Amino acid sequence: MLAVINARLETVANGVIEKGTMLVKDGKIVELGANVQVPEGAKIIDAFSRTVTPGIIEAHCHAGINEKGVGWEGRDSNESTSPITPWCNARDGINMLAADFDEFREAGITTAGVLPGSANLLGGIAVAVKTKKTTIVDEAMIAEIGMKSAFGENPKKNYGGKNKSPSTRMGNAAVMREALSKAKQYLQRKENGENPKFDKNSEALIPVIEQKIPLLIHCHRADDIVTAARICQEYDLKYVLEHVTEGHLLVDFILKHDIDSAVGPTMQYGSKVENKDRDFRTPILFARHGAKFCFTTDHGVVAGRHLRTTAGIAVSKGMCPEVAFKAITLNAARHIGLEDSVGSLEVGKDADFVVWSGDPLAFTTFADITVVEGKVVYEREVL
Repeated sequence: MLAVINARLETVANGVIEKGTMLVKDGKIVELGANVQVPEGAKIIDAFSRTVTPGIIEAHCHAGINEKGVGWEGRDSNESTSPITPWCNARDGINMLAADFDEFREAGITTAGVLPGSANLLGGIAVAVKTKKTTIVDEAMIAEIGMKSAFGENPKKNYGGKNKSPSTRMGNAAVMREALSKAKQYLQRKENGENPKFDKNSEALIPVIEQKIPLLIHCHRADDIVTAARICQEYDLKYVLEHVTEGHLLVDFILKHDIDSAVGPTMQYGSKVENKDRDFRTPILFARHGAKFCFTTDHGVVAGRHLRTTAGIAVSKGMCPEVAFKAITLNAARHIGLEDSVGSLEVGKDADFVVWSGDPLAFTTFADITVVEGKVVYEREVL
């Protein structure tokens, strides 16, 4: 049994508990409140009145698959041999010993959605991992969270430059529809007992066609956002959006279709035409109008340690602090389909939490202690 005592518990889901205690057993939160009795023999973490929150969640990153500080040897996120590679899986490219995960633990990030890159229209399966100290990715992995997809400049640049299709946005949509149509027909033949010839693309897309996993769609420009939604509606697919730079131009559309978005990296300058006007307008307007969203750094486009900074800057631009913090915890958990197990301090959820040196959204605050499933994975040394 682990007990966190003398804590200001920011639960995210149910407000703040002052002078609170939280009990952890077998990696789960079993009790929390202001009048919780600590069992005899429990291991104690004394927060000394510091704020304790659920672990930070980076919903969209490339940690361990595009390794920090490593060249081409550590770049394993894009199988750039075909625009359609749904048979790839991020799990097979993640190095849990990469420096990215050390940085995440130091920043209070306890869960990360690790996605294939955006070179392909269909790039492969994305997975969620805990930032445990382990060499074996299977010990850190929680779930397959979706199929990475990408619209806009990246696919057409990557393949048009090789004199292959797609080379235009029209081609992006056409090649995507072709792959989805083939997969749908393939599944129908299997269901009819026809035993079709094995097709690796179609086989990998069956969970998408059956709505068992969503498409995680990279899109920046407004027209790409609309195209992505249109195609998903045509094929009756589950989907969420990634980046959504021009989402501020489509707030009514986003609300009408109840679309969930991972917005960012807002701290990166415009790196290409489709995101040249990147700023905080989209998350600010999404928050104001009640659209579903979380923040992302797209690590390593922007270092994951700046996820809290992103939320803090949003507050400086008028976002409610509670909304901003939720955008890097519970909303991020929802975005990757894990809100039942992480993202807030609640009984029955995973004991992933952080003891902070101060206000979690303040630039000068540090993660003093990071805990994943009841085990300390990082403790700051005071120099």
